[in-house]
Amino acid sequence: MRPTLEMISKTILLLLASAVTTLAEYRNIYGETLQDCSTAGMALTGYTRTGQCVDQYDDRGSHHICIDLSSMNNSGAGNFCQVTGQPDWCSKNMPCVESANMDCPVKNWCVCQWAFSSYIERAGGCDKIQDIVCEAINMEAYISYKGIVENDSFTGDKSRFENALACIEDRCDHSRIEQSLS
Repeated sequence: MRPTLEMISKTILLLLASAVTTLAEYRNIYGETLQDCSTAGMALTGYTRTGQCVDQYDDRGSHHICIDLSSMNNSGAGNFCQVTGQPDWCSKNMPCVESANMDCPVKNWCVCQWAFSSYIERAGGCDKIQDIVCEAINMEAYISYKGIVENDSFTGDKSRFENALACIEDRCDHSRIEQSLS
């Protein structure tokens, strides 16, 4: 049986409804609706290029942490790309939030939560990194870090993850995060 136009249309509508529902379910570290990481005048971020720090089943990096890459600290530690040894996409222009036909600077960007933990370690601590955007950090990162830290059967070095968890708690309102989990 060949699919009809009506069947195809219904399938597309169901997929779109599912995508909208899924986006609405993402929560930030305060338990609230996940805010956009990138906004007008910035390059469009997110693993899914929705502007939010969300993922899909094939996002091995779990791009859940929103960093303000335009913020510079006084530590001289360098930007996220330099410190983590990545090519310098941090200083590039990419398609804008408001139009893929325009290029905007990479400002707020969803970075891999695993690279974020390395960033803190390599930069010399939380006080030496660029600003983070708490309202746009996906709760999944916090839950993941906390799960590793509290897991007695985790056999690797937990210090990177403990530092990442502590950094988020320090830079964002720890009591507000914990309240959202209760």
